[in-house]
Amino acid sequence: MVKYTLSLATALIALFTFILPAQAHNHGMKADIVDVAVENGSFTTLVAAVKAADLVDTLKGKGPFTVFAPTDEAFAKLPEGTVESLLLPENKDKLVAVLTYHVVAGKVMAADVVKLDKATTVQGQDVMIKVMDGNVMVDNANVVATDVKASNGVIHVIDQVILPK
Repeated sequence: MVKYTLSLATALIALFTFILPAQAHNHGMKADIVDVAVENGSFTTLVAAVKAADLVDTLKGKGPFTVFAPTDEAFAKLPEGTVESLLLPENKDKLVAVLTYHVVAGKVMAADVVKLDKATTVQGQDVMIKVMDGNVMVDNANVVATDVKASNGVIHVIDQVILPK
C-alpha cells in the first residue's frame, strides 16, 4: 500500500489553482488584474514588485485600471541590480512610483489607445503614446499584446519597463 500525504500548503495551492478559477469561470466572472497577471506566468517580477509595494489590494480594487504590464523579459533588460534594489523596503516609495507610472485610471482598450498621444498615469506624470509603422509605443516600450481583459480593467503587455521622468 502506498501512502500519499499532502501538506496544507500543497492542498491550498491546488484549491486556488484549480477550484477557484473554475468557480469564477462557471459564474461568468473574470479574474482581476493581479490574478490575470499571476495566471499568465510571464509577469512574476511584476507581481513580486506589486506585492513589495503593497499595491495588491489597490490593483484588486474596483478600478477600472489600464495597466501597461512589463514582462519578466522586460524587467531583465534593466541594469543589473535594479530590480533587487527597488524591492528593498527602503526603496518602497521609488518602487510605488515606477509601478503606478504603468497604470492609467479607466479602462482604455487598444482601439482607444491608438487615438491618444499621451495618458496621465496614476503616478501623476504622462506617458507618451505614439503609433509608428503600425506599432504602438508607450514611452520607449513597444506594446506587444493588447486588450487582456480583467474584471477591473485591461492589461496591455509591453516589452520594457517604463520609468517616470
